[in-house]
Order: sequence, then C-alpha cells, then structure tokens
Amino acid sequence: MAHDDAGHYKHKHPEETMINALIAEQLQARAKDGRINCAAAHQIARELGVTPEEVGVTADLLELRINQCQLGLFGHGHQKRLIFPAKEVSAELRQAIEAALDDDGLACDAAWRIAEQFTITRVEVSSACETLHIRIKACQLGAFNSKKR
Repeated sequence: MAHDDAGHYKHKHPEETMINALIAEQLQARAKDGRINCAAAHQIARELGVTPEEVGVTADLLELRINQCQLGLFGHGHQKRLIFPAKEVSAELRQAIEAALDDDGLACDAAWRIAEQFTITRVEVSSACETLHIRIKACQLGAFNSKKR
C-alpha cells in the first residue's frame, strides 16, 4: 500500500483474517520504528517455511510498513527508489524479461529469478525494466499489486 495508507494496511484483508502468531513474533522482533525491511521479511519466510505472502499479510495486520525493497522500488529513505534507467540492456536480459511478462508487467518473483539466472542484482533487473518501460508488479510480500514503473 502507498505511504498515504500507513496505519491502514490491515484493511487490505478480509476482517476475519487471522494473525499467524509465529510470524508475528518474528516480525516484531526484527521490526524497527514500525517497519520491517524486505530482506528480513523474506528471511522470516524461509526460516519458518511459509510464503512471503503470509509474512506480508501478517505485517499488514500488525500495521508494519515494509521498506528497503530488494528491487529498489520503494522504502529507501528520502531517495525512495534506488532504480534509474540502465545505460544499456543486453539482448539476452531483454529477452528473459520479455519472456517472463504477463498482461500486467513483470512479477516481483520473476524479477528475482531473472537476477539469479543472470547473476546480477535485483536492482539491475529493475533498472533494465525501467529502461524498457516495463512495470514491476505483484510484490511477493503484498506491498503493491500493480504499480506503474
């Protein structure tokens, strides 16, 4: 959710959505100033054997703000984003990104897989997408579903 939605994240979910106590405990232990960074949230998911989405839902229910997106898209202080258009995008990287697109753009998890495949940073994939005018959508933690990039 956007900055303006701070304090209302739980409203993204049905009223009957329950907090996972184990995830909540880990989030609260690692949160600072009402924020949990993307890397810590994903680490919790790996450690507990749950999906990033489950961690994101629990963060929302606890009204924790996700910051320091590993794709560089949001939550990086005054700068907000870390991405800028790449100077050039290799034909191979362009092809991999285009092959992973759906009607709404490139999913966050697809961007992560591409970064791993090409042994480049996730921010480099985001920067390539910026150059190609491709939006990244469907955050694995649910911070955004579809956002123009």
